Amino acid sequence: MDALSLNARRSAILWLAGFREACSLHRVFIFCFSSKALAIRTGQCFLLNGLIFLGSLFMFNSVVMPTLLWILPSECGQFVSEHICQSRTALALYSFTRRVLVELFYVFWFYPLYGFSIILSAMWYNDIARHAFEVLKRKGMHLAKVAGERASQDNQNGMHSSRPGGLEGVVVGIGEQVYSLLLLTFFFIEVVAALFIPYIGTAISFLLNAWMYKWNLSELSLDKRLEFFESNWAFFAGFGSPCVLAIFFFSRLVSYGVMAILFPLFVLTAAGSLAEQLIDSIRGEWNGGGPGKVPIFYAADTLSMLVLRFIPNVRKEQ
Repeated sequence: MDALSLNARRSAILWLAGFREACSLHRVFIFCFSSKALAIRTGQCFLLNGLIFLGSLFMFNSVVMPTLLWILPSECGQFVSEHICQSRTALALYSFTRRVLVELFYVFWFYPLYGFSIILSAMWYNDIARHAFEVLKRKGMHLAKVAGERASQDNQNGMHSSRPGGLEGVVVGIGEQVYSLLLLTFFFIEVVAALFIPYIGTAISFLLNAWMYKWNLSELSLDKRLEFFESNWAFFAGFGSPCVLAIFFFSRLVSYGVMAILFPLFVLTAAGSLAEQLIDSIRGEWNGGGPGKVPIFYAADTLSMLVLRFIPNVRKEQ
């Protein structure tokens, strides 16, 4: 029982450390001032998801819906003629017409805009992450140095084997990309499926989302990223918490808009984070102890390997 309590306290410390790192939003301004392309991409995310997407929802709820309710009343007191009010057919017709018009708004505006925003934002997020790392490398900040130190340590310890050259190296690279894509796809399915679990589904989805945020920001190899994430799950749960919390206070469409606005901010915050050093310093005080590894990607990894069995060349390299 004492060991469980100790691990719970240490998990809370790591979670709080991740939460505080995520709230270091001053890094966003540093990055944007350092790269014009980065500032433009971030501004485009705000314009599309904030002004256009959320602005459309706001106009619909504050202008379009009140107008529809004024033209097609839902209560008898709003009818000019008492004769019309006494007719239930009129109320039913008005209600049906309102629902049809609302559905038309969603089908021809909100849903297409939602899909367009998802596709375009995903491309912009990749650009934002890439520009952020370019800033880090150009200024000689910690990330490139840490990646180099880790790679050097791996080589010295015999943990890292260089990728073969020629055609074999190309096949290995393709295998890694296919595996990474499958892994992220199945992990995303896990996140969506968790929402349907009664009572605890939202909390599980909340935690799974938290771990997805910094995925593409690391320059470590895929296996090292998996190990690092699963070994420090509490930290990354805390890091993703401020952003994911936004989705639980609004409707689905509004939640997406809020998330799409906040996401690039946390991408930049993650890019400038000293996560590795911070986690090492905290665990150093515990003599390397702390909460154990949680196989977050076990299901996604298992499904990915099953799919790869149908691709002989890729399976061989994996």
